[in-house]
Amino acid sequence: MGTLHLTLASASPRRRELLARLGLGADAITPADIDETPHKGELPRAYALRMGREKALAVAAPGFVLAGDTVVAVGRRILPKTETEAEARASLDLMSGRRHQVLSSVVLRAPDGTLRERLSETIVHFKRLSVEEIAAYLAGGEWQGKAGGYAIQGAAEGLIEWIRGSHSGVMGLPLHETRALLKAAGFPIA
Repeated sequence: MGTLHLTLASASPRRRELLARLGLGADAITPADIDETPHKGELPRAYALRMGREKALAVAAPGFVLAGDTVVAVGRRILPKTETEAEARASLDLMSGRRHQVLSSVVLRAPDGTLRERLSETIVHFKRLSVEEIAAYLAGGEWQGKAGGYAIQGAAEGLIEWIRGSHSGVMGLPLHETRALLKAAGFPIA
């Protein structure tokens, strides 16, 4: 236990998988239970950072707490974590043939309560999607609960023309930023 205890403030299997790519496992998985509603007029970057901070602060755990949030935005518009097929279809229609931004915050709360944070900013460009391509993607169910209605690590990767930035950030945990935060806080990582 002690100060080297690491709690992941997320139930996301993708975040656990990505953390393992750094050679780390969480000692505990404790999802943060917070209101994730954007504030009126809140911009995507500020929202992503606020969500990461609030999640890190919401989890009562010893040692280090690692939290984060991934936000998909088209311009100033924050797209939802899609709960219905109609929301997912609307998000994919909006992103079809154009760029969007994926902002992935990572926040580390140290045992002394100090917070360190980083933000990964990635630009993703979808090809122009046909009605049939959107229908086929939606039929696969990968859109459920995903920011912007897609998961880059699944079938949607075949619909993306290019990305500029962090692939792991689009998946939900930017590895470069996470590693830098852990090292800066004195957490043992190669």
